[in-house]
Amino acid sequence: MKIYRNLKISKKTLLRHRMRTVLALLGIIVGVSVVIVMVAIGNGARAEIVAKIEDLGTNLLIINPADQRSLPGRGQARGLVTTLTAQDADAVRREIQEAVTVVAAVSRQARVKYGNLVTNTSILGTAEDFPVMRNFRVVSGWFFTDQENRISRRVAVLGHSVGINLFEDQDPVGRIIRIGRVPFEIIGVMEPKGVDLYGTDQDDQIFIPLNTALRRVFNQDHITAVYIQVDPQKDLEAVKDRVRSLLRRRHGLESEDRPDDFIVQSQSDLIAAETETTSTFTSLTAGIAGISLIVGGIGILAVMLLSIRERRQEIGLRLAVGARPVDVRDQFLFEAVILSVGGGVLGMAAGLVIAFFLKFILSWMITVSAESVLFSFAFSLSAGLFFGVYPAHKASLLDPVVALRSE
Repeated sequence: MKIYRNLKISKKTLLRHRMRTVLALLGIIVGVSVVIVMVAIGNGARAEIVAKIEDLGTNLLIINPADQRSLPGRGQARGLVTTLTAQDADAVRREIQEAVTVVAAVSRQARVKYGNLVTNTSILGTAEDFPVMRNFRVVSGWFFTDQENRISRRVAVLGHSVGINLFEDQDPVGRIIRIGRVPFEIIGVMEPKGVDLYGTDQDDQIFIPLNTALRRVFNQDHITAVYIQVDPQKDLEAVKDRVRSLLRRRHGLESEDRPDDFIVQSQSDLIAAETETTSTFTSLTAGIAGISLIVGGIGILAVMLLSIRERRQEIGLRLAVGARPVDVRDQFLFEAVILSVGGGVLGMAAGLVIAFFLKFILSWMITVSAESVLFSFAFSLSAGLFFGVYPAHKASLLDPVVALRSE
């Protein structure tokens, strides 16, 4: 009965000053909705990053050349070291028993010509197992074989974008293109893959045999990557340490004071690095949104103090006819809770609507978590209670005689 009476009085009081009530609610609504949306965007970004890393393949170790370091008296060094070779990949294949598949790769930009059309694209020299390891699929023609790689055959498989740019709606299989000055026969076209983790368009590249790339196109003996697919039953980090030891021995880096001239990364390393960045961003934005919740709580505080000032005679009359100070305190605290709960509910609804709009209308990667919804609502309720306690306590301490004399 008491709760119903307090609810009725609170409703009447809050509706009496609609604009003031709306402004008090607005801060809570904005804070709750922003927390929900920003955490959902952060969760979606994290899920997208994990998906892109897993799209590289499963149980992968990736070896890349290290950055060159400047040496005294030699000026500033730029680019990557050139000590990683296809022979290193062969050594890993022979000596690391846990390695199921090992694929070497070299990549550079080059000029590609077909008829009168010219484009610059990425040329990736690799081996037969690359599509299986990296989850690529040929949709037209076929991928080159290990035999074609050994004899340095001049064959090419086009990425999806390259095929469209050079041939539009025509079937490119069997046609001849020039990479630099070297003619290549097109034997296949890849399915669309989109952008990878590093922002590189995986469809804007041409795949050719590794030996052909090294000997006939790039005229070099070093490579830019080695992909190692590890037995899923083996410890990936232990295999990573063994690969590092093997390459240090092959590169003459037995001395511990000499740094690695290569980088070995696992998928877990990539996931940890990328998700740490997104988690930091999400925490920062959620913290900023939390400030708006505090501002909303301050709005509730201001509304309650104004309400007490305007209702001094009402408070004095209630105290004079027998109401206890605790009854007055509960009444004003109840009003603060109504504002915080109402703002929290409306904020949750607004946040879910915005998240739905971003996900299904704008096709953003959004993942709404129940934890963020419950946390934002709990925070709004806490803010309402925190900022409502002081004015409620102040109202309960009013002297009924002084209150009745006020105008």
